[in-house]
Amino acid sequence: MTDTTVRRTSAGSPMGLLSVFGSTLFQLSGVFMLSPLMLVLLKEREVSTTVAGLFAATTWLGIFIVTPFASALTRRWGQRRTMWFASGAPLLAAIGFLTTDSLWLWFALELLAGVAGGLRWVLAEAFIAEFSPSDRLGRTIGIYATMVGATFIIGPTLLAWVGSEGPAALGLVIALLSLGLAWTTFIPVVPPHAESTNTHVGLRGLWQAVRSHPIIMLAGFIGGFFELGLASILPLYGLAMGLGAAAGALLISVSGLGSTLAAIPVGMVADRFTDKVRGRRTLMALCVAMALATACGLLLVARWHALAWPIVFVLGAAGSSLYTLSMTDIGAREQGIALVNSTAVLVLNYTLGGLVASAVSGALIDWSPNMGFPLVLITVAAIGLVALLRTRRAGRF
Repeated sequence: MTDTTVRRTSAGSPMGLLSVFGSTLFQLSGVFMLSPLMLVLLKEREVSTTVAGLFAATTWLGIFIVTPFASALTRRWGQRRTMWFASGAPLLAAIGFLTTDSLWLWFALELLAGVAGGLRWVLAEAFIAEFSPSDRLGRTIGIYATMVGATFIIGPTLLAWVGSEGPAALGLVIALLSLGLAWTTFIPVVPPHAESTNTHVGLRGLWQAVRSHPIIMLAGFIGGFFELGLASILPLYGLAMGLGAAAGALLISVSGLGSTLAAIPVGMVADRFTDKVRGRRTLMALCVAMALATACGLLLVARWHALAWPIVFVLGAAGSSLYTLSMTDIGAREQGIALVNSTAVLVLNYTLGGLVASAVSGALIDWSPNMGFPLVLITVAAIGLVALLRTRRAGRF
Protein backbone atom coordinates (compact mmCIF):
# COMPACT_ATOMS: atom_id res chain seq x y z
CA MET A 1 0.00 0.00 0.00
CA THR A 2 1.35 3.42 -0.91
CA ASP A 3 0.40 6.85 0.35
CA THR A 4 -1.51 7.68 -2.83
CA THR A 5 -4.23 5.25 -1.76
CA VAL A 6 -4.90 7.07 1.49
CA ARG A 7 -4.04 10.71 0.85
CA ARG A 8 -4.53 13.04 -2.06
CA THR A 9 -1.40 14.04 -3.92
CA SER A 10 -0.58 17.62 -3.08
CA ALA A 11 1.81 20.14 -4.58
CA GLY A 12 1.87 21.87 -1.20
CA SER A 13 1.60 25.49 -0.17
CA PRO A 14 4.94 27.35 0.11
CA MET A 15 3.24 30.35 1.72
CA GLY A 16 1.51 28.07 4.21
CA LEU A 17 4.77 26.40 5.19
CA LEU A 18 6.62 29.73 5.46
CA SER A 19 3.87 31.15 7.68
CA VAL A 20 3.83 28.17 10.05
CA PHE A 21 7.62 28.05 10.22
CA GLY A 22 7.88 31.80 10.88
CA SER A 23 5.11 31.78 13.46
CA THR A 24 6.59 28.81 15.31
CA LEU A 25 10.17 30.12 15.23
CA PHE A 26 9.32 33.43 16.93
CA GLN A 27 6.62 31.99 19.18
CA LEU A 28 8.70 29.16 20.64
CA SER A 29 11.82 31.31 20.93
CA GLY A 30 9.75 33.65 23.10
CA VAL A 31 8.21 30.78 25.08
CA PHE A 32 11.57 29.11 25.79
CA MET A 33 12.98 32.47 26.83
CA LEU A 34 9.98 33.10 29.08
CA SER A 35 10.01 29.73 30.89
CA PRO A 36 13.42 30.07 32.60
CA LEU A 37 12.84 33.80 33.13
CA MET A 38 9.68 33.12 35.15
CA LEU A 39 11.52 30.64 37.36
CA VAL A 40 14.20 33.29 38.02
CA LEU A 41 11.53 35.88 38.83
CA LEU A 42 9.78 33.47 41.18
CA LYS A 43 13.01 32.76 43.05
CA GLU A 44 13.65 36.51 43.28
CA ARG A 45 10.30 36.72 45.06
CA GLU A 46 11.67 34.10 47.46
CA VAL A 47 8.99 31.51 46.78
CA SER A 48 9.88 27.93 47.65
CA THR A 49 11.38 25.54 45.14
CA THR A 50 8.19 23.48 45.46
CA VAL A 51 6.05 26.41 44.31
CA ALA A 52 8.45 27.16 41.45
CA GLY A 53 8.29 23.51 40.40
CA LEU A 54 4.49 23.55 40.48
CA PHE A 55 4.56 26.67 38.33
CA ALA A 56 6.73 24.90 35.72
CA ALA A 57 4.43 21.85 35.83
CA THR A 58 1.41 24.08 35.15
CA THR A 59 2.50 24.32 31.51
CA TRP A 60 2.28 20.54 31.10
CA LEU A 61 -1.05 20.51 32.91
CA GLY A 62 -2.42 22.95 30.34
CA ILE A 63 -1.14 20.78 27.48
CA PHE A 64 -2.76 17.65 28.91
CA ILE A 65 -6.05 19.46 29.55
CA VAL A 66 -6.47 20.79 26.02
CA THR A 67 -4.93 18.12 23.79
CA PRO A 68 -7.88 15.66 23.95
CA PHE A 69 -10.19 18.49 22.86
CA ALA A 70 -7.99 20.03 20.17
CA SER A 71 -10.08 18.56 17.34
CA ALA A 72 -13.37 19.72 18.90
CA LEU A 73 -12.07 23.27 19.28
CA THR A 74 -10.68 23.17 15.74
CA ARG A 75 -14.02 22.06 14.31
CA ARG A 76 -15.84 24.80 16.22
CA TRP A 77 -13.42 27.69 15.53
CA GLY A 78 -11.63 26.55 12.38
CA GLN A 79 -7.92 25.83 12.11
CA ARG A 80 -6.78 29.42 11.53
CA ARG A 81 -8.83 30.93 14.38
CA THR A 82 -7.68 28.20 16.75
CA MET A 83 -4.09 28.90 15.74
CA TRP A 84 -4.66 32.63 16.35
CA PHE A 85 -5.76 31.79 19.89
CA ALA A 86 -2.73 29.52 20.33
CA SER A 87 -0.48 32.42 19.29
CA GLY A 88 -2.31 35.21 21.11
CA ALA A 89 -2.76 33.57 24.52
CA PRO A 90 0.98 33.35 25.37
CA LEU A 91 1.33 37.02 24.39
CA LEU A 92 -1.52 37.89 26.76
CA ALA A 93 0.16 35.85 29.49
CA ALA A 94 3.52 37.61 29.00
CA ILE A 95 1.84 41.01 29.21
CA GLY A 96 0.13 39.85 32.41
CA PHE A 97 3.44 38.75 33.92
CA LEU A 98 4.84 42.20 33.17
CA THR A 99 1.93 44.18 34.59
CA THR A 100 0.92 42.26 37.73
CA ASP A 101 2.68 40.78 40.79
CA SER A 102 -0.21 38.55 41.85
CA LEU A 103 1.11 34.98 42.23
CA TRP A 104 -2.26 33.28 41.75
CA LEU A 105 -2.79 35.29 38.56
CA TRP A 106 0.65 34.21 37.35
CA PHE A 107 -0.42 30.59 37.79
CA ALA A 108 -3.65 31.24 35.88
CA LEU A 109 -1.78 32.93 33.05
CA GLU A 110 0.76 30.08 32.91
CA LEU A 111 -2.10 27.58 32.65
CA LEU A 112 -3.56 29.63 29.80
CA ALA A 113 -0.18 29.64 28.07
CA GLY A 114 0.06 25.85 28.52
CA VAL A 115 -3.36 25.36 26.95
CA ALA A 116 -2.30 27.53 24.02
CA GLY A 117 0.97 25.61 23.76
CA GLY A 118 -0.86 22.30 23.51
CA LEU A 119 -3.07 23.63 20.72
CA ARG A 120 -0.07 25.03 18.85
CA TRP A 121 1.81 21.75 19.14
CA VAL A 122 -1.06 19.83 17.54
CA LEU A 123 -2.16 22.42 14.98
CA ALA A 124 1.29 23.48 13.77
CA GLU A 125 2.22 19.90 12.91
CA ALA A 126 -1.17 19.33 11.28
CA PHE A 127 -0.64 22.48 9.20
CA ILE A 128 2.82 21.27 8.17
CA ALA A 129 1.30 18.01 6.94
CA GLU A 130 -1.47 19.87 5.07
CA PHE A 131 0.87 22.36 3.37
CA SER A 132 3.82 20.08 2.58
CA PRO A 133 4.25 18.57 -0.90
CA SER A 134 3.30 14.90 -0.67
CA ASP A 135 6.61 13.66 -2.03
CA ARG A 136 8.66 15.74 0.46
CA LEU A 137 6.57 15.31 3.60
CA GLY A 138 9.24 13.50 5.61
CA ARG A 139 11.90 16.08 4.81
CA THR A 140 9.56 18.97 5.66
CA ILE A 141 8.59 17.47 9.02
CA GLY A 142 12.27 16.77 9.72
CA ILE A 143 13.19 20.39 8.98
CA TYR A 144 10.34 21.59 11.20
CA ALA A 145 11.45 19.31 14.06
CA THR A 146 15.02 20.62 13.72
CA MET A 147 13.82 24.21 13.83
CA VAL A 148 11.77 23.50 16.97
CA GLY A 149 14.88 21.99 18.56
CA ALA A 150 16.80 25.17 17.70
CA THR A 151 14.30 27.31 19.62
CA PHE A 152 15.26 25.44 22.81
CA ILE A 153 18.69 27.02 22.32
CA ILE A 154 17.62 30.42 20.95
CA GLY A 155 15.28 31.30 23.83
CA PRO A 156 17.67 30.69 26.77
CA THR A 157 20.55 32.24 24.80
CA LEU A 158 18.55 35.45 24.33
CA LEU A 159 17.76 35.47 28.05
CA ALA A 160 21.45 35.11 28.90
CA TRP A 161 22.24 37.97 26.50
CA VAL A 162 19.65 40.45 27.77
CA GLY A 163 19.70 39.37 31.42
CA SER A 164 16.79 38.77 33.78
CA GLU A 165 16.92 42.06 35.64
CA GLY A 166 14.48 44.85 34.82
CA PRO A 167 11.68 44.82 32.22
CA ALA A 168 13.94 44.32 29.18
CA ALA A 169 13.70 40.53 29.17
CA LEU A 170 9.91 40.44 29.33
CA GLY A 171 9.81 43.21 26.72
CA LEU A 172 11.87 41.07 24.34
CA VAL A 173 9.62 38.07 25.05
CA ILE A 174 6.57 40.17 24.18
CA ALA A 175 8.25 41.33 20.96
CA LEU A 176 9.02 37.74 19.91
CA LEU A 177 5.50 36.56 20.72
CA SER A 178 4.04 39.50 18.80
CA LEU A 179 6.10 38.56 15.73
CA GLY A 180 4.85 34.99 16.07
CA LEU A 181 1.26 36.21 16.17
CA ALA A 182 1.89 38.42 13.13
CA TRP A 183 3.22 35.46 11.13
CA THR A 184 0.15 33.44 12.14
CA THR A 185 -2.13 35.87 10.30
CA PHE A 186 -0.50 34.84 7.00
CA ILE A 187 -1.42 31.15 7.34
CA PRO A 188 -3.75 30.31 4.41
CA VAL A 189 -7.20 28.85 4.85
CA VAL A 190 -7.22 25.06 4.65
CA PRO A 191 -10.08 23.88 2.40
CA PRO A 192 -12.56 21.68 4.30
CA HIS A 193 -12.23 17.96 3.63
CA ALA A 194 -15.36 15.98 2.90
CA GLU A 195 -14.35 13.11 5.19
CA SER A 196 -14.02 15.51 8.14
CA THR A 197 -17.81 15.73 8.50
CA ASN A 198 -17.92 12.02 9.36
CA THR A 199 -15.00 12.18 11.81
CA HIS A 200 -15.65 12.18 15.54
CA VAL A 201 -14.06 14.79 17.79
CA GLY A 202 -13.22 14.83 21.47
CA LEU A 203 -12.58 11.54 23.27
CA ARG A 204 -14.41 9.50 20.62
CA GLY A 205 -12.21 11.03 17.97
CA LEU A 206 -9.07 10.20 19.94
CA TRP A 207 -10.17 6.58 20.37
CA GLN A 208 -10.92 6.40 16.65
CA ALA A 209 -7.38 7.65 15.94
CA VAL A 210 -5.84 5.08 18.32
CA ARG A 211 -7.73 2.27 16.59
CA SER A 212 -6.65 3.53 13.17
CA HIS A 213 -2.95 3.85 14.04
CA PRO A 214 -2.11 1.67 17.08
CA ILE A 215 1.46 0.87 16.06
CA ILE A 216 2.14 4.54 15.26
CA MET A 217 0.97 5.54 18.72
CA LEU A 218 3.29 2.93 20.25
CA ALA A 219 6.16 4.35 18.21
CA GLY A 220 5.28 7.85 19.49
CA PHE A 221 5.33 6.58 23.09
CA ILE A 222 8.75 5.00 22.62
CA GLY A 223 10.01 8.15 20.91
CA GLY A 224 8.91 10.27 23.87
CA PHE A 225 10.44 7.76 26.27
CA PHE A 226 13.88 7.93 24.69
CA GLU A 227 13.93 11.61 23.64
CA LEU A 228 11.83 13.64 26.08
CA GLY A 229 11.92 11.42 29.17
CA LEU A 230 15.58 10.45 29.23
CA ALA A 231 16.73 14.02 28.66
CA SER A 232 15.01 15.08 31.89
CA ILE A 233 16.80 12.53 34.08
CA LEU A 234 20.23 12.31 32.41
CA PRO A 235 21.88 14.64 35.00
CA LEU A 236 20.73 12.25 37.75
CA TYR A 237 22.12 9.30 35.81
CA GLY A 238 25.43 11.10 35.29
CA LEU A 239 25.76 11.81 39.01
CA ALA A 240 24.88 8.21 39.89
CA MET A 241 27.58 6.94 37.53
CA GLY A 242 30.18 9.30 39.01
CA LEU A 243 30.45 11.63 36.00
CA GLY A 244 30.06 14.80 38.07
CA ALA A 245 27.46 17.57 37.98
CA ALA A 246 28.83 19.43 34.93
CA ALA A 247 29.27 16.27 32.84
CA GLY A 248 25.82 15.05 33.87
CA ALA A 249 24.25 18.30 32.69
CA LEU A 250 26.15 18.09 29.40
CA LEU A 251 24.55 14.69 28.75
CA ILE A 252 21.32 16.60 28.05
CA SER A 253 23.08 18.65 25.39
CA VAL A 254 24.52 15.53 23.75
CA SER A 255 21.10 13.86 23.71
CA GLY A 256 19.56 17.02 22.27
CA LEU A 257 22.25 17.18 19.61
CA GLY A 258 21.39 13.65 18.53
CA SER A 259 17.69 14.55 18.41
CA THR A 260 18.34 17.66 16.32
CA LEU A 261 20.74 16.12 13.82
CA ALA A 262 18.64 13.01 13.14
CA ALA A 263 15.29 14.54 12.13
CA ILE A 264 16.12 15.84 8.64
CA PRO A 265 18.14 12.83 7.38
CA VAL A 266 15.56 10.30 8.55
CA GLY A 267 12.75 12.34 6.98
CA MET A 268 14.60 12.52 3.67
CA VAL A 269 15.26 8.77 3.68
CA ALA A 270 11.56 8.11 4.38
CA ASP A 271 10.61 10.12 1.27
CA ARG A 272 12.80 8.00 -1.01
CA PHE A 273 10.88 4.72 -0.63
CA THR A 274 8.55 3.72 -3.44
CA ASP A 275 6.26 1.99 -0.95
CA LYS A 276 6.47 4.75 1.62
CA VAL A 277 4.27 3.10 4.25
CA ARG A 278 6.35 -0.09 4.34
CA GLY A 279 9.51 2.00 4.15
CA ARG A 280 8.54 4.05 7.21
CA ARG A 281 7.81 0.86 9.16
CA THR A 282 11.23 -0.49 8.20
CA LEU A 283 12.90 2.71 9.39
CA MET A 284 10.93 2.65 12.65
CA ALA A 285 12.03 -0.93 13.31
CA LEU A 286 15.64 0.03 12.58
CA CYS A 287 15.43 2.99 14.97
CA VAL A 288 14.03 0.85 17.77
CA ALA A 289 16.63 -1.86 17.08
CA MET A 290 19.31 0.82 17.29
CA ALA A 291 17.86 2.03 20.62
CA LEU A 292 17.78 -1.56 21.90
CA ALA A 293 21.40 -2.26 20.98
CA THR A 294 22.53 1.07 22.41
CA ALA A 295 20.58 0.58 25.65
CA CYS A 296 22.45 -2.70 26.11
CA GLY A 297 25.63 -0.65 26.04
CA LEU A 298 24.52 1.16 29.21
CA LEU A 299 25.43 -2.01 31.11
CA LEU A 300 29.08 -1.20 30.34
CA VAL A 301 29.07 2.50 31.31
CA ALA A 302 30.00 1.77 34.92
CA ARG A 303 33.29 0.33 33.64
CA TRP A 304 33.87 2.73 30.72
CA HIS A 305 32.38 6.16 31.43
CA ALA A 306 33.25 7.44 27.96
CA LEU A 307 30.53 5.18 26.49
CA ALA A 308 27.84 7.37 28.07
CA TRP A 309 28.34 10.13 25.49
CA PRO A 310 27.76 8.19 22.24
CA ILE A 311 24.99 6.16 23.90
CA VAL A 312 22.86 9.16 24.91
CA PHE A 313 23.52 10.72 21.47
CA VAL A 314 22.13 7.63 19.73
CA LEU A 315 19.17 7.28 22.11
CA GLY A 316 18.21 10.92 21.51
CA ALA A 317 18.52 10.40 17.76
CA ALA A 318 16.39 7.23 17.89
CA GLY A 319 13.63 8.98 19.86
CA SER A 320 13.57 11.98 17.53
CA SER A 321 13.54 9.74 14.46
CA LEU A 322 10.58 7.74 15.77
CA TYR A 323 8.56 10.89 16.37
CA THR A 324 9.46 12.30 12.94
CA LEU A 325 8.49 9.06 11.20
CA SER A 326 5.26 8.77 13.19
CA MET A 327 4.18 12.31 12.31
CA THR A 328 5.13 11.74 8.68
CA ASP A 329 3.03 8.58 8.58
CA ILE A 330 0.01 10.33 10.07
CA GLY A 331 0.41 13.33 7.76
CA ALA A 332 0.56 11.04 4.73
CA ARG A 333 -2.60 9.16 5.72
CA GLU A 334 -4.95 11.74 7.22
CA GLN A 335 -6.44 15.15 6.44
CA GLY A 336 -8.66 17.69 8.13
CA ILE A 337 -10.13 16.84 11.54
CA ALA A 338 -8.87 13.25 11.35
CA LEU A 339 -5.35 14.65 10.98
CA VAL A 340 -5.85 16.85 14.06
CA ASN A 341 -7.21 13.87 16.03
CA SER A 342 -4.29 11.64 15.12
CA THR A 343 -1.74 14.37 15.80
CA ALA A 344 -3.32 15.00 19.22
CA VAL A 345 -3.06 11.31 20.11
CA LEU A 346 0.55 11.21 18.95
CA VAL A 347 1.36 14.24 21.12
CA LEU A 348 -0.34 12.62 24.12
CA ASN A 349 1.54 9.35 23.63
CA TYR A 350 4.85 11.16 23.14
CA THR A 351 4.42 13.20 26.34
CA LEU A 352 3.15 10.13 28.20
CA GLY A 353 6.30 8.28 27.16
CA GLY A 354 8.38 11.17 28.48
CA LEU A 355 6.52 11.24 31.80
CA VAL A 356 6.78 7.46 32.27
CA ALA A 357 10.50 7.54 31.52
CA SER A 358 11.08 10.38 33.99
CA ALA A 359 9.07 8.77 36.79
CA VAL A 360 10.26 5.18 36.41
CA SER A 361 13.87 5.92 35.53
CA GLY A 362 14.39 8.25 38.48
CA ALA A 363 13.39 5.50 40.91
CA LEU A 364 15.49 2.91 39.08
CA ILE A 365 18.56 5.16 39.13
CA ASP A 366 18.19 5.38 42.91
CA TRP A 367 17.79 1.61 43.15
CA SER A 368 20.27 0.31 40.58
CA PRO A 369 21.86 2.68 38.04
CA ASN A 370 24.14 -0.05 36.67
CA MET A 371 21.48 -2.71 36.04
CA GLY A 372 17.90 -1.59 36.79
CA PHE A 373 18.01 1.59 34.73
CA PRO A 374 19.48 -0.04 31.59
CA LEU A 375 17.12 -3.02 31.86
CA VAL A 376 13.97 -0.87 31.74
CA LEU A 377 15.28 0.87 28.60
CA ILE A 378 16.09 -2.50 27.06
CA THR A 379 12.61 -3.80 27.92
CA VAL A 380 10.79 -0.82 26.37
CA ALA A 381 12.88 -1.03 23.18
CA ALA A 382 12.45 -4.81 22.93
CA ILE A 383 8.65 -4.60 23.25
CA GLY A 384 8.54 -1.90 20.59
CA LEU A 385 10.78 -3.85 18.21
CA VAL A 386 8.71 -7.03 18.53
CA ALA A 387 5.47 -5.10 17.92
CA LEU A 388 6.87 -3.29 14.87
CA LEU A 389 8.31 -6.47 13.33
CA ARG A 390 5.07 -8.42 13.86
CA THR A 391 3.00 -5.62 12.33
CA ARG A 392 5.33 -5.28 9.37
CA ARG A 393 5.44 -9.04 8.76
CA ALA A 394 1.64 -9.29 8.92
CA GLY A 395 1.24 -6.33 6.56
CA ARG A 396 -1.01 -4.44 9.01
CA PHE A 397 0.05 -0.89 8.26
